[in-house]
Amino acid sequence: MEYYSKQISDLIGELSSLPGVGSKSAQRIAFHILNMPKDRASSLASAISNARENVKFCKTCFTLTDQDICPICSSNKRNKKVIMVVEDTRDLVAYEKVGKYEGVYHVLNGTMNPMQGIGPNDIRLKELFERLEGDVDEVIIATNSTTEGEATAMYITKLIKPTGIKVSRIASGVPVGGDLECIDEVTLLRALEGRKEL
Repeated sequence: MEYYSKQISDLIGELSSLPGVGSKSAQRIAFHILNMPKDRASSLASAISNARENVKFCKTCFTLTDQDICPICSSNKRNKKVIMVVEDTRDLVAYEKVGKYEGVYHVLNGTMNPMQGIGPNDIRLKELFERLEGDVDEVIIATNSTTEGEATAMYITKLIKPTGIKVSRIASGVPVGGDLECIDEVTLLRALEGRKEL
């Protein structure tokens, strides 16, 4: 039995398809939106539409940005000879919140996962190795401490080691099975400062 009109049900359905939003949360958000002043609801819809239309991958590091080159890659204050490899943009943001890392990033936009058919060609590894043809002193591997993250880190290390570029892995402090975006800044800083060469 339908409790709501089609448009309300459609809104709840769309909201509940978002990660971390269950049916009750979707209902609360839907009714919050419906009770907003029309200009605020239009502003929200416009922000979603504009972001979806204009956000793309940085041509250098492959983080999400609304510019061709993201602000980090285009900054003259960043050390372009040190590249931190992360799984996604949320991990990059987690390290940026620490405020101590001065290098640049490379966002893989995933990890290798043979069980799901995701191999080296399905993430941004080719682009990483193209960047390493330039003037790079160190690659810090900061993938999550999951099975897939560790496997990806080992694969990258195996390919970079013969080039003579220093390869390091973020240190302990990041719990096994933990996602970087959920870890506090102090723990992330300790992991960064305690990294070791592989």
